Amino acid sequence: MAGKTRKSAAGSGKSKSVLRDYTEAILYAVAITVVIRMLVIQAFRIPSGSMEDTLLVGDFLFVNKFIYGAQVTLPFTDKLLFRAPKLRDPRVGDIIVFKYPDNPKEDFIKRCQGVPGDVIEVRNKQLYRNGKPQFQSYIKHVAPDTIPREVDRRDNFGPYTVRPGHFFMMGDNRDDSRDSRYFGDVDESLLKGKALFIYWSWDATEPVFRAVRLNRLLNLVK
Repeated sequence: MAGKTRKSAAGSGKSKSVLRDYTEAILYAVAITVVIRMLVIQAFRIPSGSMEDTLLVGDFLFVNKFIYGAQVTLPFTDKLLFRAPKLRDPRVGDIIVFKYPDNPKEDFIKRCQGVPGDVIEVRNKQLYRNGKPQFQSYIKHVAPDTIPREVDRRDNFGPYTVRPGHFFMMGDNRDDSRDSRYFGDVDESLLKGKALFIYWSWDATEPVFRAVRLNRLLNLVK
């Protein structure tokens, strides 16, 4: 009987050891995932057509958070603990995820079109940066009309000088984008990261069966 008792105790100890190993492995995996999400990359879903045809509704992409200095917040809150050192400043042409200035709980994604000191102007849909017209292959216009300045700032805007520590953001789909023409330039503290690549995409316009867009998977965002 004594021998059976010792064997049972040994078996119980081994089970506890295996359980502890699994628990530690899970905790390590969770900790690594949290650190990666806070400092390195984060997933983002495209909810609107403001960046068409570069990004489509139904695209899911990863965002590089450390390039501009990742914001580390208290877990499960928006309280900022510190901002990690950045690798470089945002550049014109970068596609950036940022907190919407009018509601920081909401994320926007646009393309940077102006850095501090740049003079931005839109004349009859044509973008000018520092007095020079910008001819960009990725932009899209869906509205045939041109709206006068006194009616709306969509097609005629500025000139506006980008403030220090701020960046001017615009959607590639110029006629269907709420961007810096409306809410002003974006403070650097609101930037979350630079778009990296699309890891998943499906046709979000289909309510039931959503076809996967295989040709968009793993595409770099540029």
